[in-house]
Amino acid sequence: MSIGTLEQPVRVVGDIGGTHIRFALSRTVGDISHVWVKHTADYDGLEAPLREFLSQEGMPKVHSAVIGIANPVTGDRITMTNANWSFSIAETRQSLGLERLVLLNDFSVLALSLPHLPAAELKLIGMGQAVGGAAIGLLGPGTGLGVSGLIPAGDGKWIALEGEGGHTSFSPCDETETWLWEEARKVYGHVSTERFLSGAGLQFIHQCLTRRAGLERETLTPPEITGRALEASCPHSMRTLDIFCAILGTAAANLALILGARGGIYLGGGIIPKLGDYFERSPFHARFHDKGRFGDYLAAIPVYVITSPYPGLVGASAHSLKSPGDSKPA
Repeated sequence: MSIGTLEQPVRVVGDIGGTHIRFALSRTVGDISHVWVKHTADYDGLEAPLREFLSQEGMPKVHSAVIGIANPVTGDRITMTNANWSFSIAETRQSLGLERLVLLNDFSVLALSLPHLPAAELKLIGMGQAVGGAAIGLLGPGTGLGVSGLIPAGDGKWIALEGEGGHTSFSPCDETETWLWEEARKVYGHVSTERFLSGAGLQFIHQCLTRRAGLERETLTPPEITGRALEASCPHSMRTLDIFCAILGTAAANLALILGARGGIYLGGGIIPKLGDYFERSPFHARFHDKGRFGDYLAAIPVYVITSPYPGLVGASAHSLKSPGDSKPA
């Protein structure tokens, strides 16, 4: 769709994680174009990549931007937890000549995408049927662990939760997880759920298993661990992925119970969508239902894996269509 044929003003929408930056142009939720993807580690703040994106040949004049970022947004200064970024929202807006620059937690933005994602970009895991008008839960491991949700606000509107649920304390559910928690406590002190449900978490679990087996330490990347597990070529990688998915099942069930998320649990992030058919037969679903008297309650909740290529951009576009008074301008 041509940018010039639309009536809505063009905006920048963005999704910044610990690994990748994604920017695009958007006028409506269904119109996202000029997608631009770079590595987060190649920059140290927002101004340089956003200026680079806007400086491309043929770019229209843009006056506003809505960007999700993998970090709490509690004021003007952003210092990312999982990347070496630190910047001022107000200074960035002024330097780029923007009238409006809104930053939100990336999983809050991802949550806003959920009502707009087509069924073809959602993969149902197991059984369950969504209850209309009920709360929705969202979590996803990637560079870190994002957690959010949607609360119904009436008239088809939703309120996206903005929190840091990935940093809640990890609670082990069996002897292996208790041992892993003890190992993590030696290293980190406080052990958050993110210490296991993230790319670094996959590496930590794998290193602990190989060390306990008396094997020479082998530093594998998260994709190498999941790749070996899916190929069934490495028992410790397979065990790592099983443990990872079981822990995710517990975290998802906890979120479902806290929110009363009978509208469904959605799984995003950079890891789960790449696991393919393995995830359906992984320990995730058994652990998701393992809540004693509330097992049946959870069994009725559908779980979806988000397979959309750029759902964060969809969510940023959905937020950008609100009036300025509904947002958090810098």
